[in-house]
Amino acid sequence: MFYREAGDFKTSYVADSQTFPIKFDRYRYYVVLAVAFGIIPFIINDYWANALLLPFLIYAIAAIGLNILVGYCGQVSLGTGGFMAVGAYACYKLMTAFPDVSMFIHVILAGGITAIVGVLFGLPSLRIKGFYLAVATLAAQFFLVWLFNRVPWFYNYSASGQINAPERDVFGIIITGPNAPAWATYLFCLIFLTVCAIIARNLTRGTTGRTWMAIRDMDIAAEIIGVNPLKAKLTAFAVSSFFVGVAGALFFAVYLGAVEVGEVFGIQKSFLVLFMVIIGGLGSIFGSFAGAAFLVLLPVVLKVVGVDVLGWPTDIVAHLQLVVVGALIIMFLILEPHGLAQLWRVAKEKLRLWPFPH
Repeated sequence: MFYREAGDFKTSYVADSQTFPIKFDRYRYYVVLAVAFGIIPFIINDYWANALLLPFLIYAIAAIGLNILVGYCGQVSLGTGGFMAVGAYACYKLMTAFPDVSMFIHVILAGGITAIVGVLFGLPSLRIKGFYLAVATLAAQFFLVWLFNRVPWFYNYSASGQINAPERDVFGIIITGPNAPAWATYLFCLIFLTVCAIIARNLTRGTTGRTWMAIRDMDIAAEIIGVNPLKAKLTAFAVSSFFVGVAGALFFAVYLGAVEVGEVFGIQKSFLVLFMVIIGGLGSIFGSFAGAAFLVLLPVVLKVVGVDVLGWPTDIVAHLQLVVVGALIIMFLILEPHGLAQLWRVAKEKLRLWPFPH
């Protein structure tokens, strides 16, 4: 980190406003991408894919989407699970209706359909905010779960009420179904996460992101200086719902393969993604990654320590997970509201000046 004190100065606004204005930062991300795309696919197995990597990639997409709405635009939402269900069921209907279309198109269209639904449920945000908006999105969560449970058309009149992902391939490589190799499903989700992160990063750094943050910080003042609250809020709902819909489609088609909406996309899913955003850091793309990684790793670590090492019963470890997550949320809200992202920034600053005290 000492390179920052060596005089890497910029002589233009364009150079200073780059996503990675310091070359060393760019190289660091290039290394991460090289490992993610060039090394992990060759060493991954089914356990690591299903236990850690696929959930992390998919939840990171959902957390980025929710962070855009809650962290950047300040619009509270408790309907993430319902919008993930929209993406999952839209992807299922598209896969069964158009079997010859690429899975990339199915997932993108599922995200687009979810964006439209998100805009419809985001209309109340023009008149209400805060606790009342949270209740409105919570109502959307319960309504969507009820709709997918009660209307047989959504699950093609299956007697079980469950949807199952048919086997589909991309360029001859199976992506969905029980025969899909772990490296293929991993790369498929990784591509979507990379693209979504780049889109979110550029949106939040541009004019759109500034209008979101103006609405979040002081909506009345933002409207006075010319920000259109209708456009800003509905754009945030649309982009957020698109990302969440993509995550829901991947969660169903690539990760689980079979879904019953009440069990998979219930209210607990909405709170799980919200906890990822809170722990990771509101208003931070990196925080979305950190929160998703933390809450995906936590059950695995607790299981290894509690069950394998200490010999505790599995049900006690499962309840302990809820206690730990709740305690961490309270701790972060009180001590560090900006979450793991802020802790990372503080650590980088200390490393930048180490071994000097100031």
